[in-house]
Amino acid sequence: MPEKLSKTDWQHLLDRIKAGNCTPFIGAGASSPPLRLGADIARQWSKDSKYPLDDSHDLARVAQYRAIYEDDSIKPKEDIAKAIRAAAPPDFSDPDEPHAVLAGLKLPVYITTNYDDFMTGALRAQGKDPRLELCRWNDYVRKYVKSPLAKGRYDPSDTKPVVFHLHGHVDTPQSLVLTEDDYFDLLAQIGERRSPIPLRIQRSLAGASLLFLGYRIVDWDFRVLFRIIHTSLTNNIRPSHISVQMAPVRSPRRATAARRYLDSYFRRLDVRIYWGTAREFVHDLRERL
Repeated sequence: MPEKLSKTDWQHLLDRIKAGNCTPFIGAGASSPPLRLGADIARQWSKDSKYPLDDSHDLARVAQYRAIYEDDSIKPKEDIAKAIRAAAPPDFSDPDEPHAVLAGLKLPVYITTNYDDFMTGALRAQGKDPRLELCRWNDYVRKYVKSPLAKGRYDPSDTKPVVFHLHGHVDTPQSLVLTEDDYFDLLAQIGERRSPIPLRIQRSLAGASLLFLGYRIVDWDFRVLFRIIHTSLTNNIRPSHISVQMAPVRSPRRATAARRYLDSYFRRLDVRIYWGTAREFVHDLRERL
């Protein structure tokens, strides 16, 4: 059984969702199935490339090894993009499909660390007109990918929301944040004067309720996300409330250790943890809405 949020925590979250003052973050757990988790892909790549280290479940490290071993930094990104494009999208008519539930909320900004197009697809299935924006973390994206948010071309709304891909999008393999070096490069730019994250996206973090869905405590995506928020993006403006849906930990002893770690790491932020699957969380959210 999932460990649920308190009645008060739910009320805070629901109030801000109804006010349009909530920013969802979508992680890999929301897209699996139909997509394979990063750990499963890493293990397959480790086997195929004879990865010599013990952390064969770590996609960023295995991808880094492949990029060096094959002397081709783009090939792992092309492979993962090809696999995602070959997968069928989720059933957005399923009432507990995570993207579909999020798409039903009247929010202007959605942020995802996934490469897939599922959030955009779910919004379109709801009759909305979403725009796709990429993080400008490397020269290729800055030079060759147009930005819908550049120069105030449009202001996101609940009917025309923006889906911001922090770690890139499947249609542009060069935009994917995949290897360890990619994550380090992204983090190095966050504190720079010319941020790779548009101002409109930064504004969606300041003072809003942040909702993280589909993450695990060991994921690079999750660790990097909180590092970004904890450092330069929020500056001195503290998010009013953070709710995190975490994949459950099967071992009771490990679960206790994980909770203790989270309490220690995020003690300066107003964090509320829901221990359960993405589908369990959105089911509870949908019932309360």
